[in-house]
Amino acid sequence: MDNILYKGKFGLERETLRIDKNGALAGTPHPFAPDEHITRDFCENQVELITPVCSSIDEVLFELKKLDDRTAKTLSKQGEKLWLYSNPPHIENEDDIPIAVFKGAQSAKSDYRHALKLRYGKRLMLLSGIHFNFSFSSEFLDDLSGNKADRVFTDALYLRLYKQLMRHSFVLVLLTSQSAYYDRSFDKDGDKGVVLSKYSSVRNSERGYFNPFVPILDHTDIESFCGSIDEYIQKGMLFSASELYLPVRMKPKGENSLAALRNNGVDHIELRMFDLDPKAPLGIDYRNLKFAYLLMIYLLTLPDFEFTEELQKQAIADHQKAALLYPEAGIVKRAETILSKMSEHFSDSSDAKAVIDYESSKLYRNVEDRFENYYRG
Repeated sequence: MDNILYKGKFGLERETLRIDKNGALAGTPHPFAPDEHITRDFCENQVELITPVCSSIDEVLFELKKLDDRTAKTLSKQGEKLWLYSNPPHIENEDDIPIAVFKGAQSAKSDYRHALKLRYGKRLMLLSGIHFNFSFSSEFLDDLSGNKADRVFTDALYLRLYKQLMRHSFVLVLLTSQSAYYDRSFDKDGDKGVVLSKYSSVRNSERGYFNPFVPILDHTDIESFCGSIDEYIQKGMLFSASELYLPVRMKPKGENSLAALRNNGVDHIELRMFDLDPKAPLGIDYRNLKFAYLLMIYLLTLPDFEFTEELQKQAIADHQKAALLYPEAGIVKRAETILSKMSEHFSDSSDAKAVIDYESSKLYRNVEDRFENYYRG
């Protein structure tokens, strides 16, 4: 089975902050020329690396390293480097967080970020992570459909997977959380010192990247799904589909918009819950990406279900509970059961078994093992 695993298209988006030689947020403008692969997210001192679409996990990590090397070389010339932690370093006040400046045809991006500032505050928008984008190979989709997979089949498959990923996102949070420590200035201007929070991942917790309400969406089909998001936009509860802060997204090819998703269908799935891992050279352990892939393959074997309002609320609650430093025993046990079933499903793959065993070993580590004191202010 090893020779047929990990097939598809892969992409990574990695957010990090630029810091100066003193470890403070860099006050310089974004030092890179317009580049689709090295850009900004919310603020001028937040660098987002976007890999090209790749055909394997090894390849996408190779592309991320090339971008990382280019970035580090440019930053070193001005005495700066990247902060490879999801939680920000010391902040004197919100003046340290200049909203990204986009001009000309892209000026609406700056307007959007100013609107986010008013709704969420600047500090929240500094929480950085990695987004993992994935799509199945056409051969895999054709094999599942029993024929040439058309858009109807593909959209239905990704919608079914999306629902399962939303219900099981807590598993990935339990296994990949890396942001238990944060600087006191995240709470209050000027405060100093490192805090061990009640969360293993601030950005995935109730304090992190979530809308002030739980969006209840219609998962009947892609048209209904888009329509339910659009209702929140029309009511002013969302500025756009980009403000839908859920841990999983279905995305179209090219421009990420509801219109493109409606007209062109689903191109890929985006997993948005990965913390930056400061112990991994590029901020992400390749085994976590492989595990996420295996989880998606496994979830396709589960029966479809109606994603009711109650289940949608429960999915968000489970995700946030998994981000606690001391998650309740029940949620850890549920994850253990899923990992056990995955191990059985991939029993004829030595590579898959090794990845699942690695992830399983993390479930019952104590806090000291999970979050050794690698934080450096």
